[in-house]
Amino acid sequence: MLDLGLSFLGSVARDPQALAIVDGEVRLTYAQWYRRISSLVAGLDALGLGPGDHLVTVLTNRWEAASLHWACQFAGIIMTPVNWRSSASELDFFLADADAKAIAYEDVSAPAVAGSALAKTLPHIALDAASAPAIAFADLVARAAPDAEPRVDAEAWSVMLYTSGTTARPKGVPRRQRAERAAALAHVAQNLYATGERTLGVMPLYHTMGVRSLLAMSLVGGAFVCLRRFDVEGALQAIAAERISNLYLVPTLYHDLVHHPAFAKADVGSVRKLGFAGAPMTDGLLKKLQGAFKPDLFVNHYGSSEIYTFTIDQNAAKKPGSAGRAGINQMVRVIKLGAQSVDELAATGEEGEIIALLAGDESFDGYWRRPQADARAIRQGWYFTGDTGFIDADGDIFVTGRIDDMIISGGENISPVEIESCLSLHAAVSEVAVAGLPDERWGKTVTAFIKRRAPVEPDELDAFCRKSGLAAFKRPRRYVFVAAIPKSPVGKLLRRKLVAGEFLGEEPEARQQGTAA
Repeated sequence: MLDLGLSFLGSVARDPQALAIVDGEVRLTYAQWYRRISSLVAGLDALGLGPGDHLVTVLTNRWEAASLHWACQFAGIIMTPVNWRSSASELDFFLADADAKAIAYEDVSAPAVAGSALAKTLPHIALDAASAPAIAFADLVARAAPDAEPRVDAEAWSVMLYTSGTTARPKGVPRRQRAERAAALAHVAQNLYATGERTLGVMPLYHTMGVRSLLAMSLVGGAFVCLRRFDVEGALQAIAAERISNLYLVPTLYHDLVHHPAFAKADVGSVRKLGFAGAPMTDGLLKKLQGAFKPDLFVNHYGSSEIYTFTIDQNAAKKPGSAGRAGINQMVRVIKLGAQSVDELAATGEEGEIIALLAGDESFDGYWRRPQADARAIRQGWYFTGDTGFIDADGDIFVTGRIDDMIISGGENISPVEIESCLSLHAAVSEVAVAGLPDERWGKTVTAFIKRRAPVEPDELDAFCRKSGLAAFKRPRRYVFVAAIPKSPVGKLLRRKLVAGEFLGEEPEARQQGTAA
């Protein structure tokens, strides 16, 4: 299989004058973009970065971030993007875990970078304001350089994404160039992308959905239209102005689009293909999107960072809740909960754990320096997703939840353990448990159930989380004060009872609830 550098060169050869990337006033064809990527490769050389090194980026979706991604593919550098909202302490973890050799950031992430002890020891690439010793991205991309040639083959590492686990310690998911390209090819095929597609590049490039959109567009000579931060009016303007042909978003963003007052008058007629992933979509939202866009294709894509595609349903609105069947590079099974063998299949309609064949072309090799995580997730040649679900009489998979307690809110994976650890340090908190409660917009709302030892209100707890450095997207949006945290006879926290409402509020006759700002 081609490495990604050669793959991009093929795109340049096929469609040199096709529009490749848009970011505000920046509009680059494939030929123009290749020249800038070549300059970046030379710039990364000058910084001393080489094959196998990690470049950590803390960036929003902008043309510079996409360009760094491609430059790393040519140079054999492992692109390691993290959430631009990460705190300084989170950055310290990522930089240490990846053994990073450099960091790239912009104004919005500059305070966290400045507060990171490890970041101070690394070369800095600044995309906005650059002061010594940081190197300005503009200087790197402006330098004269020969045309970049791939320096590694398809077996080289391409990217390392981070995914949270139940212990709240993020796990690195390194992926090879061959797996990345296979995933992009499958994405093209399963979403029926045609030559010259245009996609809204709003899913973050630290998330597998964003990376997949970027790579898929290159394969079809399409355009990646950057939207640095999602806002409905900006998205609707971009859809109309750039004639966006496909959308690939988490349900939360679709919810915001179609429920915004501006949507009724927006020109979205160019959008013919819808795809979603990252979280389930409610029946009501499916119907609303089907009526609003009347798409030719409506794809529910169920997958993960580890193995990009598990299953695909290309007519999501027809059978709400269905995740469809295995993708073209995959085989999946539902095995009995607690099964000791991958051959212990759950019966039709029986809830079990969903597993995926590790031999699939899109699969990862294992977690970064996490043998214990590998032992839990990889068994007998299969990847244990940690998701629960069942297969119906038609052979379609339905995903029902998580074996662990990960909260997926707006497409972001959020571990409750980290939030509980933070809130437990407040003097007025006796016990705390965090769970995700259903929310039409976010999928799940991070909710903290608090047993108080002294008077305290939601606003004070939220301020405490802010001061503690908890990332904004992880902070609880709702607080519920309870008389006791439900536990099993052996003291195990029973989150499922919190989600089901099976708990007592502080007052026997009524629950006291609050909402954080």
